[in-house]
Amino acid sequence: MVALLEGGGYADQVTVRATQVLPAPRSVDLIDAAALPEAVCTAWDNLVTVGGLRAGEWVLLHGGSGGVGTAAIQIAKALGARVATTAGGRERAAQCADLGADLAIDYREQDFVELVREASGGSGADVVLDVVGAAYLSDNVRALARGGRLVVIGLQRGRRGELDLGALMTKRATVAGTTLRSRPAEEKAAVVAAVREHVWPMVDDGRVRPVVHTQLPLAEAQRAHELLESGEVFGKVLLVP
Repeated sequence: MVALLEGGGYADQVTVRATQVLPAPRSVDLIDAAALPEAVCTAWDNLVTVGGLRAGEWVLLHGGSGGVGTAAIQIAKALGARVATTAGGRERAAQCADLGADLAIDYREQDFVELVREASGGSGADVVLDVVGAAYLSDNVRALARGGRLVVIGLQRGRRGELDLGALMTKRATVAGTTLRSRPAEEKAAVVAAVREHVWPMVDDGRVRPVVHTQLPLAEAQRAHELLESGEVFGKVLLVP
């Protein structure tokens, strides 16, 4: 079994509500399967439930090389969407392309707004999933198509930004901000149930898989954090008791 925890996952044993437990996919190694619940629950809920992503639409995913990003690329492709993603450095951008992204952008050297507009025939992204926060707010709005949806799930580069409401109104666009950890138990149960119904079949048939950069012993948690902070990780780092 695998589960969406409330927190406190650095442990040999945990308690979790039954409504937040999922059967471990038979097609995936049990330890690697630990990389799935939080990443796919976050990706599915924000892409589909909040963002309303549909087949044929363009989605721009920031942080495509992270745990949520690698899951979101695969889920969006499985839904039939066109995927643009940003990542730090050419190598990680190339890894995102290998994972299925139609357009992989090195944000250090390239302008994601112009590239997304060009790839989408000038219309822009129907959905933007953002982990960066304030630093990307204005550019994300510029990158949106008419009727586009910006979903902010992270604040890596700031929590306060300036929003051009005129641009938002002209595009008839929306901005939503969400978190998963602080939600009530019944909402988490609904997310897990949706993942079991819609995403687990994608895992079973290989369209979605856990992306694990490395496994480390639980006792080396500090080393795992140092690795994450190095900016070299692609996917998840797992701590193994």
